[in-house]
Amino acid sequence: MRTAKGHHQKVEETGFAGVRWRRASALCTVVLGVVCFASTLTVRGRETELLNVSFDISRELFGELNTAFAADWKSRTGESVVIRQSHAGSSKQARAVMDGLEADVVTLNQATDLDTMAARGVVSADWRKQFPGNASPYVSTIVFLVRPGNPKQIRDWPDLVRPQIAVVLPNPKTSGNGRYSYLAAYAFARHRLGHDETKAIQFLTSLLRNVPVLDTGGRAATTTFAQRGIGDVLLTFEAEAHLTARELGTQGFEVVRPNYNIEAEMPVALVERVVKKKGSEKIARAYLDFLYSDAAQEIIARNGFRPRSPLVLARHAAAFGENSLFHVETTLGSWGELHQRHFADGGTFDQISLNLHRP
Repeated sequence: MRTAKGHHQKVEETGFAGVRWRRASALCTVVLGVVCFASTLTVRGRETELLNVSFDISRELFGELNTAFAADWKSRTGESVVIRQSHAGSSKQARAVMDGLEADVVTLNQATDLDTMAARGVVSADWRKQFPGNASPYVSTIVFLVRPGNPKQIRDWPDLVRPQIAVVLPNPKTSGNGRYSYLAAYAFARHRLGHDETKAIQFLTSLLRNVPVLDTGGRAATTTFAQRGIGDVLLTFEAEAHLTARELGTQGFEVVRPNYNIEAEMPVALVERVVKKKGSEKIARAYLDFLYSDAAQEIIARNGFRPRSPLVLARHAAAFGENSLFHVETTLGSWGELHQRHFADGGTFDQISLNLHRP
C-alpha cells in the first residue's frame, strides 16, 4: 500500500455560458504546496464573484448547479454572479481554507473537516444548524466498481479481504471518500462480528493489505482503476460511479452495492471570516439555500447524489437501489471520537499502515 502524490488544484469559473477554465494571474496563492486561486468580490457593473471550495468529485455537479443559481439569482435580483470552483480531497481543501484560501463557501464531504474549521473560527461553531439536514443538502453512499462480468465474484464486504483481490480506494487521511469507505468496512465488520473491536480491526487490516495504492482523492482513485487498469475493485461514492458510467460508459466496469452500507453526508458552510470581510454573506447564503430548492435537488439527483427532498428522491429511486443506510454517528459514535481514534496521527489507520509496512 503506497500513497500517491497529490495533484494541483484548479479553480473553475461558471457563468451563464456554463463551465470554463481560466488561470487567475494576480490572485495566485500557494497553500500547503498546492496551487490555488483566491476569490474576490468584484463589481463589474453589477456582477458578484464567489469561490466555492469543494471536494474532488463534485466538479460536474457544481458546474450545473452554479449555472442554475446564476440564472435564478439574475432573474430574482437583476444581478449577475460568477461562481468559481476549487476541487481536491475534502480534508486537503479544509486545510487550504484554514491556511488562507479565500473561499466564500465550502461544500465538502466530511463533518470532521467542518468541525476542524469551526474550531479555528473559519466557519460558525453551529454550522450544522445553519442549513437543513445537518447542513447537508444531499448524501451519497459507497459502492464497488468491478471489472466487466465481475470475474473475481466480488459481491459484498467479505470478498474484499480474500487473497489475490486488489482493492483501490482513496487515502482516508486526505479524502472523505476514503474515510467513508474505511468506516463502512469497519461498521460492517463490527455488525457481522458481534461488535468485537479486535476482529473488526483485523478485518480492516486484511482489507488494507489488499490495497496496492492510496490516491489522495476520489477522482484520482477512479483514474487509477478505470484508466490505469489497476485493481479488481474500486471503492467510491455512488455519485462517482454514476459519473464514470456517464463519461466512460458501463462496458469497463459493473456496479456492486454491498448489503450493509453507510450514509455519507455532504456538509456545506459559509466561510465566516471571508464573507464578512468581502460583504458577500447575503449572496453566499442564498447560494447554499439554493441547493435545497427543487431545481437544485433535481440536478443533484441527475448527478448521482441522493437528494434530501423525498419527492425528488422518489422520482429517481431506480437509480439508487436500496435506500436503507446507517447513519455514522448513530451507529459508530461521534465524528470527533471517530476521527481521533482512527484518522488522527497515530490512530488506528496509521497503526495498521505501519504494521503492513514492517518487514
